[in-house]
Amino acid sequence: MRPLRLALLAPALMLAGCGLQPLYQGGGRAVVGQGLGQIEVPAIAGKAGWLLHNELVDRLGTAPAGGAVRYRLDVRLDDRLEGLGLLSNDTVGRERRTLRARYQLVDVASGAILLDATAGSDAGLDVVSSEYATVAAEQTALENLSRVVVDRIVTSLALKLRAENHPKP
Repeated sequence: MRPLRLALLAPALMLAGCGLQPLYQGGGRAVVGQGLGQIEVPAIAGKAGWLLHNELVDRLGTAPAGGAVRYRLDVRLDDRLEGLGLLSNDTVGRERRTLRARYQLVDVASGAILLDATAGSDAGLDVVSSEYATVAAEQTALENLSRVVVDRIVTSLALKLRAENHPKP
């Protein structure tokens, strides 16, 4: 029975010594959770901007109007849809949708840019004979890409906020 306990305990001990710490340790009251909630997200131009803005506000849990705002997240988008794969009748058979975001985390009090980065993703989609189906696929791709880009932005912001509050020695 002892070897089994040791076998189960050894990985836990090794993991505890590796220095990994949960990013959101402490939930909404933790430094990262509170920091994310103090980020204001101004409107972003375009349909993709509207989707990205709403997803960011939902994910960040930003403070309600009149709440404490410590940071501002400025985002510029590049949303492209390009045709690929010409068929024998010179029609496009495949499209590629690319969504790239350049974002800056700005300290509202000082105006200092704390983070200047980019995030992006792309998706391929088939162009079918039904125009409605193609437009629906393009819209779905944009919605999915928005979620992926927001995931990358929020992760980057959380890492930056943790590093700001827990600098390495």
